[in-house]
Amino acid sequence: DELLEILSQTRNPQAVQPHMRKCFDAIQKLQFGGDSGPAANDILAMVSPEGESVKLSKGLKARGNVELWLGSVEESMRKSLRNFTKAALADYPTKERAEWVKHHCSQVILTVSQIMWCSQVVEALSSEQPVEALRAFEGVCKAQLADLAQISRQSIPKLFRKVLGALITIDVHARDIITGMVKSGVTSAEEFEWKRQLRYVWEEEVEDAVAYMSSSRYEYGHEYLGASMRLVITPLTDRCYLCLMGAIELDLGGAPAGPAGTGKTETTKDLAKAVGNQCVVFNCSEGMDYRMMGRFFSGLAQSGAWCCFDEFNRIDIEVLSVIAQQILSIRNAKAAKLTRFQFEGREIGLVATCAVFITMNPGY
Repeated sequence: DELLEILSQTRNPQAVQPHMRKCFDAIQKLQFGGDSGPAANDILAMVSPEGESVKLSKGLKARGNVELWLGSVEESMRKSLRNFTKAALADYPTKERAEWVKHHCSQVILTVSQIMWCSQVVEALSSEQPVEALRAFEGVCKAQLADLAQISRQSIPKLFRKVLGALITIDVHARDIITGMVKSGVTSAEEFEWKRQLRYVWEEEVEDAVAYMSSSRYEYGHEYLGASMRLVITPLTDRCYLCLMGAIELDLGGAPAGPAGTGKTETTKDLAKAVGNQCVVFNCSEGMDYRMMGRFFSGLAQSGAWCCFDEFNRIDIEVLSVIAQQILSIRNAKAAKLTRFQFEGREIGLVATCAVFITMNPGY
């Protein structure tokens, strides 16, 4: 019904606003404006549920078919975030870090902060005395954390407090990694103790941020995530990330298993945030059939999003065999580097970033 409502409102772009959260991960609404005021068709910015506003590239208009201009919004979202990331990277060396975080949007701050941290670690490990350089950098990390903690004690806007919360969460984990590497006596950037961490690099060849973990490589997705909170990363979370990133590199999916409430779904969602991708969570039930799942997989393959099927073992065994075949056909198309493929008797587009994850609860 919602989809029909979106598609039927060609003349009134404002009517799509209530459904934006269903289409994008963190766009609560679009900011319209122009010569004729807020009723104009010019799209100026995207606004997150937390109230963060990020400008979109100029010349974006809500005209014609809804699916076409919403596609342009998605394209503009990724392009704008990539440009902001590049600008923030250039801006980082010119300001104190505590000052720099006040001038950029949340997602860009987190990404650039991690890119700079990785480059500084590699620089320390490449020096003549890596152990001493790493110990000195550990002091820098602690000082940066103390600066952020100092800012958080002040009277600051609610939105900026959320940005700081996410940044401190990531910085604490970064500090723990450095402390562990100092204790282990890591002396080279080629050692597994460093390679197994989630590392961000800005690659000039592709003009984009790229995430590395062990032998896995993943180009950052630039899906707008707003000023959302991030998961506290434990050693178990790190091991889950390592396993899931390895699976994605092989065009496979992941299947975290464990008791209810241990964070299987949240870990998958947070990895999607870490690599800038949309993650859709779907609760499975006994009444699901292969046609319904086929439609779901079709949308997944064409959007390039990740999906986490919760409590996957509740689906009937007869349906599971067909689902396995559907997932395999998407996997084979990804492995063959196709952009279009045959799925359930029709040809559909394929965005290679799509991935399927399942979580299972013992006891069903």
